[in-house]
Amino acid sequence: MDRNQIIGFSLLAALLISYVVYNSYSENQYQEAKRADSIAHAKSHPLPAKVDSSQLLSTKTLADSSSDSSKIALPAAYQGSAETITLENNKLSLQFSTKGAFPIAALIKDYKTYDKKPLYLFNGKDNKFSMTLPINNGAVATSDLFYTYQQETKSNGDQSIRFASDLGEGKSVTITYTLPANDYMMQISLQTTGMQGTDRKITWQTRSLHTERDLSAERMNSQIYYQFVDGDKDYYTIKEGNEQKTLDKKTKWVGFRMHFFSTALIADNGFTATDIRTTDKLDSSFVSQNKTSFSITPDNQETIHLKWYIGPNGYKILHAYDLGLDEMVPLGYGVMAFVKYINKWLIIPIFDTLSKFISNFGIIIMLMTIIIRLLLSFFTYKSYLSSAKMRVLKPELDELRAKYGDDQQKFGMEQMKLYRTAGVNPLGGCLPTLLQLPILFAMFYFFPSSIELRQEQFLWATDLSTYDSIHNWTTNIPVVSFVFGNHLSLFTILMTASSLFLALYNKNMTPQDPNNPMMKWMPYVFPFMLIGVFNKMAAALTFYYFFSNMISIAQQFVIQKFFINEAKIHAQIQENKNKPATPSKWQEKIEQMQKAQMEKMKQQPSKNKK
Repeated sequence: MDRNQIIGFSLLAALLISYVVYNSYSENQYQEAKRADSIAHAKSHPLPAKVDSSQLLSTKTLADSSSDSSKIALPAAYQGSAETITLENNKLSLQFSTKGAFPIAALIKDYKTYDKKPLYLFNGKDNKFSMTLPINNGAVATSDLFYTYQQETKSNGDQSIRFASDLGEGKSVTITYTLPANDYMMQISLQTTGMQGTDRKITWQTRSLHTERDLSAERMNSQIYYQFVDGDKDYYTIKEGNEQKTLDKKTKWVGFRMHFFSTALIADNGFTATDIRTTDKLDSSFVSQNKTSFSITPDNQETIHLKWYIGPNGYKILHAYDLGLDEMVPLGYGVMAFVKYINKWLIIPIFDTLSKFISNFGIIIMLMTIIIRLLLSFFTYKSYLSSAKMRVLKPELDELRAKYGDDQQKFGMEQMKLYRTAGVNPLGGCLPTLLQLPILFAMFYFFPSSIELRQEQFLWATDLSTYDSIHNWTTNIPVVSFVFGNHLSLFTILMTASSLFLALYNKNMTPQDPNNPMMKWMPYVFPFMLIGVFNKMAAALTFYYFFSNMISIAQQFVIQKFFINEAKIHAQIQENKNKPATPSKWQEKIEQMQKAQMEKMKQQPSKNKK
């Protein structure tokens, strides 16, 4: 480093030191001046000797107003200590805090968690129910106030608890909760005195706890439902991430559905504005957290009546309230919404009737399967009869195929002519099968949604409402763990094996189209495609499909052995050929389309020459 560099760095260091010293001196001068101004202002503006409590908006504001709160005469609403009070009936045990006067825990008595512990739907400080009160052009939340309480047991067994809070100057709030002796629906009355105003804002926050075997399945089945006053209803699945939805119509109720339990807030006169929010701050102890804000108009300007459902997500229980809450039981939605009527009018009545006499739900599922297959036996017979007719006609179809070779249009026309003269409907085997599909889809929704199957054992399955498992692993295997999970369901394996056996059995019973190899292999590939889906599904569902496959195999064997005589069918077909053919409108339409296609193909070469 030469002399000029040394001088340069020395000057820079001197400038930097000078700046720091000067800046420190200036800051000290500024603080001294500010302190002097504060002292002067304090002398010219002394603090009031007494604080008007009507201007205080919360206990925190009051606590911050003075370091010596004993010198301030505070209304009872702003001082006290939190005490836990229990309100319970035969179904629920609810814990309330005297600070806030809202339930902080809800125990559902008739149920246990998957690991056999007491089932709390929610429990802890993250649950809140509060109303905003207008006070001297300000606002105070009922959740910030302290209350006195009075409990009462009525002659009919109903339990009630009345919380009262005095805010001073003639203002007070009273919150009464009434719990019927044998019900999950709690009545709420919020009454204010001396606080005339328009709409009140209510905030409802719930953190639902983990109660089932599979947390990911619980979150997938966590949904928010709502119904408007005009009867329209909708829902959406809660996803990870901060999500907000504002309902633009007057709302009758809003419900948070977990997998098998729900909580819903119902307004007799409807909520005038509803804002729903979910949070992304999730951990393994809870399923979801939701915060909903409502605006509601009080009756006679000072009283609000609400209902609060806290209980199981059972169809019969929710349907009995006649409020539309049974929509929270997903018996069919989306493009398959129509199957919920099959569940309501056929599946559930059969299930309930059998449940009155039989306690083993595995046997109930077997009997349901037999009953349903008997009800569909006419369509099953028609399907097998159509397949038998197709087998009888196979030699003649092979002759037509050999005669016309690659001319598919000509072969198709001759094929339809053969079907018409023989009196065979080519869709006779498809339509009965299609008519059975709604039942299969109805079961797909019914079994995973039925709380009656929860924690019910059958064979090796300890809980029919979730997947059965004969092997588990903890290591995360790429692709395999994502598709199958970390377990192997025996009922799913049996369902797949029986589906493959049924496909092989049908191969010899149904004539195959050599020009469509995809249809030839699809029955064998399809069961393997569904393993990843059904391996995570309820054991009741996979057992139903397995047993249904076994019934199909037995049913097909009996029909083919004792009810279908192919020699008689062949004789009947030959007799039909001698009768004048009367084509159906559908067959005529098919032939017209085939002729039009042939004419189009004939004209195509002439156009190419031009």
